[in-house]
Amino acid sequence: MSDGRIIRWSCRRQRLMSERMRCPWPGTDPLYVAYHDTEWGVPEHDDRALYEKLVLDGFQAGLSWITILRKRENFRKAFDDFDPTRIARYNEAKILRLLKDEGIIRHRGKIEAAIRGARAWEQVMETHDGGFRGLIWKFVDGRPLQNSWQSMRDVPASTPMSEALSKELKRKGFNFCGPTIVYAFAQAVGMVNDHLTDCFRHRDCARLLGKKSARKQSPKAF
Repeated sequence: MSDGRIIRWSCRRQRLMSERMRCPWPGTDPLYVAYHDTEWGVPEHDDRALYEKLVLDGFQAGLSWITILRKRENFRKAFDDFDPTRIARYNEAKILRLLKDEGIIRHRGKIEAAIRGARAWEQVMETHDGGFRGLIWKFVDGRPLQNSWQSMRDVPASTPMSEALSKELKRKGFNFCGPTIVYAFAQAVGMVNDHLTDCFRHRDCARLLGKKSARKQSPKAF
């Protein structure tokens, strides 16, 4: 779903949704609210989409997520819709063109990390059982961890799980994937359900597990 369609969808439902409790971090920005209400915390198992989110989280380093979200469509156009097989073949000329693109974050280190990550992604897809999704999701045993945070103060910046995943990603050749970035990634792609308990999306995301019992996050897992 494009950012424009997300905003239109959000506006149509704004009156209904205004009565619902949600996490405080989106504020009132329509794009941010729609992202919270439709994407954040929904389990993602598509290999390419997981690569895209990891790269964008890397670009977020030192910035706010809303900054990246507002530029996401520009990033998709600039990076060939985050097709790793194409990005892996970017050369210096392409890097220079990206550095001139005002629609994205023009940071050479992060651009080069995206390219290295695409090559690492290809290697994982060739050698790892279950592909990139298998590598990522094995750190939560294939099912989202269900948390019960009552306040934003309770939500950790990183966990033993994100530290272990960060270490594995770096070993595979990825960059800009420290434990804090990886935990933000895990929250976004639904590896953990970190919606606050009074947020309507906490229950919605928990229901995505169907009739299976929800597992709670345990710091002893790693």
